[in-house]
Amino acid sequence: MPVPSAVTAALTSQAVETPSWAYGNSGTRFKVFAQEGVPRTPREKLEDAAQVHRLTGAAPSVALHIPWDRVDDYAALATHARDLGLRIGTINANVFQDDAYRLGSVCSPDPAARRAALAHLLECVDIMDATGSRDLKLWFADGTNYPGQDDIRERQDRLSEALAAVYERLGADQRLLLEYKLFEPSFYTTDVPDWGTSYAHCLKLGPKARVVVDTGHHAPGTNIEFIVALLLREGKLGGFDFNSRFYADDDLMAGAADPFQLFRIMYEVVRGGGLTPDVAFMLDQCHNIEPKIPAIIRSVLNVQEATAKALLVDREALAAAQRAGDVLGANAVLMDAYNTDVRPLLAELRAGQGLDPDPVAAYARSGWAERIVAERVGGRQAGWGA
Repeated sequence: MPVPSAVTAALTSQAVETPSWAYGNSGTRFKVFAQEGVPRTPREKLEDAAQVHRLTGAAPSVALHIPWDRVDDYAALATHARDLGLRIGTINANVFQDDAYRLGSVCSPDPAARRAALAHLLECVDIMDATGSRDLKLWFADGTNYPGQDDIRERQDRLSEALAAVYERLGADQRLLLEYKLFEPSFYTTDVPDWGTSYAHCLKLGPKARVVVDTGHHAPGTNIEFIVALLLREGKLGGFDFNSRFYADDDLMAGAADPFQLFRIMYEVVRGGGLTPDVAFMLDQCHNIEPKIPAIIRSVLNVQEATAKALLVDREALAAAQRAGDVLGANAVLMDAYNTDVRPLLAELRAGQGLDPDPVAAYARSGWAERIVAERVGGRQAGWGA
């Protein structure tokens, strides 16, 4: 089947941001299984990320998590990234691991906790200035476990006040991306539990505030592609955290659990004009038992494959079937695109870019896995909280 040049152009320009924390040791709340060769410093995380980009040609930026990736000189870290052919991407704040945040961070009833949290968020904007990062991504573990524990409305007021202070500090070309999560670690109320809450706060803040959709942060059966379509329509979709879920926030490889859902999401991105740098395509994964780098490569490829299928939807035929009320015909148009094997197309694109057509196999042959096991001996491996 001939492939339109617009399809190949869109696939060639697509970029997927990888998360620094996915290169370190991570896992479930029950156990983190350490692996040999895991990075010990943010610089080593970037060196692993450079392998992903070298092999896929589609992962040019790396998200940082502060304080997990704290260094003395962020400008120097950004220079190290550029030397590796990368750039520092989204800066992720962490206001959920200090003892002070037992009752929440910016929503806490404790003014001292709120001050500490806000100071950290503003520190993250300082880091953005040093690294040249565009986006600050905020996720809050804030919430309550019991009815009556705290005033629900007052917690929203506290959240709004903190977000406004951060928004005011942003530079002209910087953005605030507000994430949401259905539940966990709080179980009675979560202060930003859904896209509507995030959207309401972003709408109030202004044009530099956008919603970020983590594909694992929804109740079972939620129509995520509807959320994506609506946020794109309103100009408020800032980006994605791509991963897969079976039961809750599993943080598995993107497209692993339900590749059809990822395709449906990407179709709405394509349909809504969201396949642009204005929408950040990020991974958010915690590799518990699988090797880190190959798993990240696999996720990048899964996003590419879903995007390719979405781009191959015959939108004229789909629109005609929809106008005619041809329910089965419209569904068939989508299914034809989804059932297309796009791996040869992507392999050909990679070859045209001077890349190995099979990045996973290329990594296995590269010797990088053996090299880092031999060289990264001693020190403290990076992982949750490091």
